[in-house]
Amino acid sequence: MKSNFNNIIASKTPVLVDFHADWCGPCKMLAPILKEVKAELGDSIKIVKIDVDRNQELSGKFQVRGVPTLILFKEGVPVWRQSGVVSKPDLINILRNYN
Repeated sequence: MKSNFNNIIASKTPVLVDFHADWCGPCKMLAPILKEVKAELGDSIKIVKIDVDRNQELSGKFQVRGVPTLILFKEGVPVWRQSGVVSKPDLINILRNYN
């Protein structure tokens, strides 16, 4: 997963990574928001979901201490991050700033 992850985030297209857990209530609230954001922004953004329980090494590398944590990568570099649920309008505005 780690080498594949590095290839994914190295994309010229911004990549939003959702570090989440199956047992996390706020993560479940965020999932449909991310689907709506992807539907609205289309190919201008990639969204990847990473389960922190199954990918502890990756979560540790990016110092994910709480879920959900969103990290936006542009060409492999983290350019924005936030923990907690973000509203659809706020997330779209943030993502458009990095396109």
